[in-house]
Amino acid sequence: MKLYIGTSTWSQKDWVGNFYPPHAKPATFLMEYAKRLPTVEIDSTFYAIPRKELVQSWHDKTPDAFIFSAKFPQAITHDKKLLNAADETTLFLNTMSALKEKLGCLVLQFPYTFEATLETVEAMKAYLATLPTAEFRVALEVRHRSWLKEGFFERLRKHNVALVLTDQPAMHGVFVATATFGYIRWLGNRKLLSEPFTELKLDKTAEMTAWAERIRSFKADTVFGYFNNHYAGHSPTSVETFNNIFNRLVPP
Repeated sequence: MKLYIGTSTWSQKDWVGNFYPPHAKPATFLMEYAKRLPTVEIDSTFYAIPRKELVQSWHDKTPDAFIFSAKFPQAITHDKKLLNAADETTLFLNTMSALKEKLGCLVLQFPYTFEATLETVEAMKAYLATLPTAEFRVALEVRHRSWLKEGFFERLRKHNVALVLTDQPAMHGVFVATATFGYIRWLGNRKLLSEPFTELKLDKTAEMTAWAERIRSFKADTVFGYFNNHYAGHSPTSVETFNNIFNRLVPP
């Protein structure tokens, strides 16, 4: 199993002096990040599809083995709710293809209000059938438990789309493999932690150990995992802590 563990951003200014060098500037954050961690999840693509030239620059600024994952734009998942979204999808996939061999996974993240109904289930079925999942790894995050049924899992398996696993209440107790790869997001509780994100504020050792044990038994070729600052206060240190725990369970 290949394990890629990183954070949900590289643009956090709070990390200067505790993760980035003391005089690091935003223009160099990605390059500094890639010296320390093997992968990152791009959040900005959720808000707008970037210029292809910008995506190409991300590719060119990072080491050969570095991996990017990225969110599908909210125009597809939140605004159009998968309906009549072919143009946006084609543009997004074409743009992100500039990452070439460094593209890890593309993530469809749905809102908490996106419930499984006759209409949304049909929209999901039709949309998944259009995705070129032989060319792109796709993961899908639902936040409403009405989706968590075997029929939905089988639909994901049919298209080799990974169900995103999270630490959120809506996904409590769910650890289901639906693809040849896995995707995990450790998001934390935004009500508990706020900026500055300069150091760990919560001890999540026991929780991380439970996750590491689950991942160890996960039937997947590759697992991508990303920590948010809200998980424990400082996601780069969360990555380091998790890796140490996982390597004790599964020596490299």
